[in-house]
Amino acid sequence: MRGSGRNESNYRNPCLTMHQPWASLLVHGIKRIEGRSWPAPIRGRLWIHAAGKAPEPATIKAMEDFYREIYAVNGITDIKFPEHYPVSRLLGCVEIVGCVTCEELVSWEAIPEGVRLEGQTAFVWLCEQPQKLIVPFEMRGYQGVYNLENKIYESAVRGLTSILAPLPVKFPLPNPRDRFSLKPGSLSSNSNGSSSSKMEKSPTLQAAIDGARAAATQFTKNNSSVPTTTLTIEGSVKPVSSGTRNRSNNKVQRRVDEVPREL
Repeated sequence: MRGSGRNESNYRNPCLTMHQPWASLLVHGIKRIEGRSWPAPIRGRLWIHAAGKAPEPATIKAMEDFYREIYAVNGITDIKFPEHYPVSRLLGCVEIVGCVTCEELVSWEAIPEGVRLEGQTAFVWLCEQPQKLIVPFEMRGYQGVYNLENKIYESAVRGLTSILAPLPVKFPLPNPRDRFSLKPGSLSSNSNGSSSSKMEKSPTLQAAIDGARAAATQFTKNNSSVPTTTLTIEGSVKPVSSGTRNRSNNKVQRRVDEVPREL
């Protein structure tokens, strides 16, 4: 079952297909939170693949403006955004170190305020150690978390290079000896609702947040013909029904590139 805790036996080299520009922003260490309506089913390395839909210039601008504003909250004003946002490519990977609820994230005073502002969905996957491929691999993706083919993994793992993120974040584990200790509910005792959820936002910051939300809605419009797929504000494709995944090989039967273009 999706998000069922510590059962990672089906995941050997897990990969996630995301829309651009969110995919590249994550691999370049600018995006530190992956938002979902379901908890992270894994810990450790997660490969990131860009879906086949090319991003609109307005979408790229909206998301870059969003990150400029939330980094400025922590005094970071020089952000080097990706020069290109390639599609249908394996881009690199991040380390999933935990998953908490949005309510926990926005009240978590142990992390920078700008990171807390990234939380826009029910669950947030916490990402560290971004690495990108020197040469992105062309491949097709699937919905949900799936395994990379062995031959792709073996080539990709040799082509990674580390990223110098604008503001690297280390998410502290409640129990350093248990890599699953940072999970929904683990920070509840520290959540008092007095942090980013109630912070006074400047007009430019609020406009950037609203712009980021609007950018994501383009993938949910006219989507009634595909009832098994919805989109988070973070721009990633996810399955609603776990029945669409073949459990024997953990691959979703319907390829991302084959879903309607409005996604």
